[in-house]
Order: sequence, then C-alpha cells, then structure tokens
Amino acid sequence: MLATIQTDSTKSVIPIHLIFEDDWERWRAQQQEVVSNWLAAQSFHGERGKVVTVPDSQGHLALVVYGLGQRASSENINLWHGAALPDRLPEGTYQIATALNNAELKQFVLGWEYGQYRFDRYKRPDEKKNAARNSRILIIDQQTLMTAQRLNLACSIARDLINTPASDLTPQALAHAAVEIAKQFNATIRRYTGDELLKAGFPTVHAVGRASTVEPELIDFEWNNGSSDSMNHPRVTLVGKGVCFDTGGLDIKPSVSMLLMKKDMGGAACVLALSQLIMQAKLAIRLRVIIPAVENSIAGNAFRPGDVLNTRAGLHVEVGNTDAEGRLILCDALALADVDAPELLIDMATLTGAARVALGPEVPALFTRDAILARELVEVSMKESDPMWQLPLWSGYDDELASKVADLNNASASGFSGSITAALFLQRFVSKAKQWIHLDLYAWNAKDRAGRPVGGEPQCVRALFAYLSLRFRT
Repeated sequence: MLATIQTDSTKSVIPIHLIFEDDWERWRAQQQEVVSNWLAAQSFHGERGKVVTVPDSQGHLALVVYGLGQRASSENINLWHGAALPDRLPEGTYQIATALNNAELKQFVLGWEYGQYRFDRYKRPDEKKNAARNSRILIIDQQTLMTAQRLNLACSIARDLINTPASDLTPQALAHAAVEIAKQFNATIRRYTGDELLKAGFPTVHAVGRASTVEPELIDFEWNNGSSDSMNHPRVTLVGKGVCFDTGGLDIKPSVSMLLMKKDMGGAACVLALSQLIMQAKLAIRLRVIIPAVENSIAGNAFRPGDVLNTRAGLHVEVGNTDAEGRLILCDALALADVDAPELLIDMATLTGAARVALGPEVPALFTRDAILARELVEVSMKESDPMWQLPLWSGYDDELASKVADLNNASASGFSGSITAALFLQRFVSKAKQWIHLDLYAWNAKDRAGRPVGGEPQCVRALFAYLSLRFRT
C-alpha cells in the first residue's frame, strides 16, 4: 500500500512518539501535565505494542504514543516496530516525532509498508478495508520513501509467489516470473524446457521434474550495470530452489506434510526478489541468476528410490530418497554456476526440516566455508531484523552420503544432522567459486504477528541486499 506514505502534506500532521519502557519516565516528565495525566489514566508505561491516542482540548487526535517494550542491550527501532502500528491507528496524517538515526528511520518506514501486505488474489475486493488502509498516511522524506518502496515491492513479489498455489504457480509460471524481472533490466536470458534440459546437460533437473504434466525448466539470466568498466566487476551468482510443489515423489509425503508444499519454491522467490533489488540499485557486479523449476510429482516415469542419476558435474548420485529432491535440482544449477568461478555464489532453498528443528522457522541456517564471511553476514542480518545463523559444514558427517553403487547418495541413512549433510552434498558441486553461501530457509510465517501474517516470508533477502550493497557499492 505505497499510497500510505507521502513526502509532504497540507493536512494537519499528528506526531507519533515511540517509547521504550526504559525511557518512559524520562519522556513523561518532559510532557505537558494534561498529556502525562491522560497516559497515566490509560495505564501506559511503554509496554510493547500498546498504542495510546491522546486528544486535544477539542477532542481531536493530538498525538500518538506507541510502546516498544523493554529495550534489549543493543536494540534499536526496527521494521517490526513499524509493521505493528498502521492498522491500529485512526484515519489521519502522521509523522514520527521521535529522533531516529538513518538506519532506524529506514527500518521503521519499511515496516510501515511491509506490515500492510495482504495476499488477496483469491478474495473478492473489499473496498472499505482498502480505503481504511489507505487513509493512514505517514509523511517522510523522498530518499527514505524510495528505499522503502523498492525493498517492499521486491519482498511483496516474493511473498506473492510463495503464497500462490501450485495450480497457478507451475514451473512454467515461475519461469515466466523470472523472465519478466530479467526483461525489466535488459538481462540476457536463457531458458531450457523439458527434454532441452537433457541436451543442455541438466539431467537431475529433468529427472526430478519429468513426472509432472508441466515440464521442468531451468532459467538462467545475466546482467551487468551497464557502466563502462562493468566487465571488470566481480561475478555474483544466485541459485534458487524452484520446486513449485513437492509430493515427495514415490517416497510420498503424508498428507499433512504436503499442505505447505506450494512454498517449496521459496528459495527461487527470494533469489528473484534479491536480484531485482541488485539490478535496481545498479550494484557494481556481474549478476547471474539460475533457477531450476520443477514439480516433484508421481507418475509412471517418476524417478525411483535406488535409481542412479548422472549430474552435470559428472558425479553419479544414488537416490536414497525421492523426497530429497531439492538438492538434486540444485546440484546441476550449482555446477553450472561454479564454472564461472564467481567471486560469490549464493544458493537459497527450502531444503530440510532438520534446519527448522535446529533453529526454528524464523532463523534460516547459514553454511559457508568462510568464517569471516559468516560473521559479517550474521552481523548484518541482525541489524536488518532478517536473521540467519551459521551451522557447520562438519566434514565428519561426509561419509553419511556414501553409496555402494555410485559416487554419493542424495540422502543420509542416519536420522541426524540432516541440514548439515544436505549442505555437504551441495558442497560437492562447488569447487571454483571463491566464496559460497548456502541458506536453508523456511520462507513461511507459521503464526500471525504484526507485519508477518501466516504465509510466505522472503527470508534473508533484506540482509543479503544490505550486505551486497556494502560490499559492492558503485
């Protein structure tokens, strides 16, 4: 709802005061007695999420006080504070009255927009609700507005893709979405469909997707920022898992586990959102985006447990479990990406339930061989309220992928360390990239919270864009 932010206004502006509990008494002592008494009557102490509207002597809204709760040792105002507020305010034009640094201001304004996301593609339009949402206007400067709009738009595209059911978001539709984004920025596009995948050397992508009535695809596009020295810019390659629906294949999932499998292309959605942000910002990189898009379906030609699949890298993989299909399509994509020896190779995937057991749904698992890179990424992710946490590429578990008939197995026979063994599998296909990051994410909000309704969530996008912007700024 971008109309809810403006850069100026002729209307009366209502100030919003953002108060941590720790600062409450000091702030209250600085206010007029009538304001202080009104807040005392409302039993307001800065409690997290509590909103108090203060009227003037004529009964009109004079100011808003918004509680942020107890301040953690290093906590700043972030987008989740902003996301929780707009839907709780009456109609009006508002301005932040609390002194914020640039980072806090950008976070809060992004939250104001981000928190008003709704996936209503399949609902009858509700004009009253839409009008009410657009009647709360925040006044902000042009630069902050543009930054918030770009981030929110990219993340909204990813959220829409993840939320769209597989009946509409087929591999073909996902490929089309990728092509549309690439075309906006004059990227060079290659697209392989169905049996073209075999001819082009993507046998595992074809094997996983061939049982579907919608043919598997691989989308590969490249972009540079068009500057005179762009060919000297470092290569950054993004790979996203695009399983548009996952039945588990012949190792079929129980029905309850299939309910969210429309989101199994969350890695691809996040990669597309990140690529759009990179290209809009014209970062000083040569960007490549690779998305294998498939449905893991069941039919007479479905790949089977015990099958041995060749891969683009020449390694043969025994299929220990057809429900470990994500790493199979990623291994061909990573092998393609690795040939260029990029400065940085990032893959994003809704890969394992084990990562959720270890870290829960809100914290994606980060794998990399570079300890300094991991530390930098985690630090940036915390500042952006877009967390990730490093898990080890523990070589002691590598033998879990052993096969008696092939170079490796796609699934460990052990019930332990599933996210680590999946990362170790992918690592086998990355040898030339100078730095490699694997992100195992959930891409879904399992519970309703302010700014995070149940549904798709583009995890790590904001954090990665912030990191790349710092590292590859023009």
